[in-house]
Amino acid sequence: MGYSRASYMKAKEILDKRRMDSEMELEKRRKILFSRSAEAMELERKIARTSINVARAVYNGKDVKSELENLKRQNLETQKKIDQIITKFGFPSNYLERWYKCAECQDTGYVQGRMCSCMKNLIRDFEYERINNSSSLKLCDFDTFSLERYEFEEDRQNMAKTLEYCKKYADEFSISSRSILMMGNSGLGKTHLSLAIAKSAVDKGYGVIYVSASIVCRKMEHEHFHENIDDTERSLAECDLLIFDDLGTEFMTSYIMSTLYTIINKRLITSKPTIISTNYDFDEMRENYDQRIASRILGSYKRIIFTGGDIRVKQAIGGYSKNDKETSNNKEV
Repeated sequence: MGYSRASYMKAKEILDKRRMDSEMELEKRRKILFSRSAEAMELERKIARTSINVARAVYNGKDVKSELENLKRQNLETQKKIDQIITKFGFPSNYLERWYKCAECQDTGYVQGRMCSCMKNLIRDFEYERINNSSSLKLCDFDTFSLERYEFEEDRQNMAKTLEYCKKYADEFSISSRSILMMGNSGLGKTHLSLAIAKSAVDKGYGVIYVSASIVCRKMEHEHFHENIDDTERSLAECDLLIFDDLGTEFMTSYIMSTLYTIINKRLITSKPTIISTNYDFDEMRENYDQRIASRILGSYKRIIFTGGDIRVKQAIGGYSKNDKETSNNKEV
């Protein structure tokens, strides 16, 4: 599973800070206790001298096993005295232990070599934040996708099938899932459902990149001509799930055409899923893109046709006009 390195490093920084904070807090508690009890300080120093005493036993040729047993017994007795002093001042029994936010991994992020749930949750939150910077991920899930917004029964039936397909796709998502091409006019829910899939994939621990075609293409071209070290093209090609929103809104140049082909082709070769949404129909895809790009998308992606009138317009004006059905120019392919 491939969370972005940026999210991983942010989570690691937080865990590192938690461990440092727990150590500093322990030191503060020790100072408080020792300021009230010189005996407790001397008893702890006695325990700390154990390793020195073991070394001396080895150096003097004593029975090390017997000496260790004796020191262990002494340490237990000393620790009991410290515990009694802690209780006397009304402190909790673990007052001189480090208090971790996650006791399971002790804020290391790993338990027996496996990533702890606390670290997974941190990374997931950063992934949400990263995607939210360019979308409204928190507003887009399957539960908030209402079929009632579609005026005509034919459209509702079609979109009900689309919704169920996307739910199943999200439930069964893996890095070998099929790529999807969402086609249809603006305001029909393409972005909503693609982000709902993204949210589910992130929850499962997959690395997701959501980009607007127009914005990311400008970014890639800027990086290319200014030799920027931020390799967006590589990130788009290698993430677990790439969501390319509004294909067709980008300003097309020979460099962008070549780069889009490279990304799309590499993801197909490596069997990594991509979700592309576009307002273009079948013929417009062929007219506006290099034949190599169009053939790979149209030939290899699962095509989903979104039908109906613009939901956003309906929400803005409070309903459809009677001619909406006739003027909707979505084309089945």
